[in-house]
Amino acid sequence: MTNFLVVTAMGLDRPGLVSKLARLASDCDCDIVDSRMALFGNEFTLIMMLSGSWASITKIESLLPSLSVELELMTVMKRTSKHTPQNYLSRLEVRFTGKDQRGTMKRITQFLADRSLDLAAVRSFSEELENGEQTQTISLTINIPEKVELEKLEKSIYQLSEEMALDCTIRRMEGTTSRNDRG
Repeated sequence: MTNFLVVTAMGLDRPGLVSKLARLASDCDCDIVDSRMALFGNEFTLIMMLSGSWASITKIESLLPSLSVELELMTVMKRTSKHTPQNYLSRLEVRFTGKDQRGTMKRITQFLADRSLDLAAVRSFSEELENGEQTQTISLTINIPEKVELEKLEKSIYQLSEEMALDCTIRRMEGTTSRNDRG
């Protein structure tokens, strides 16, 4: 039986961190099923899902803490099970852009939670323009269950973006593109 372990690691970015973590997984006879890496400021962050036998997962659970100390990484591990994808009608890629304002992410994610929509991915960042103004971009991938009327949902997302004075672009993953930019 295959077992699964999610590992999160964070610490000061240095060359070779991913290599050493991947080597440990290999040495413990674990496979890296999925992984994501990002830099936040000077901090390296990695999330990876490993699979292996019970003995392999137990081995990496016992060896990772000492490697974490050696690499000066903060790590968290949690056993999990294989993801069973749900049946969704489609996916939407939604991108909000505009002036950086506090509470934007809270309001958008509350909007989605109120409609019981599943977030598949979220990416958010802000940047300073040449004129000194801070802008923000929030990109979401939303899984759409069968019971949701796509056109009605898109309309309500555009309405939300107008209320928040943000530009909004929506793309249906099956290829149809819908667009609404404030003018």
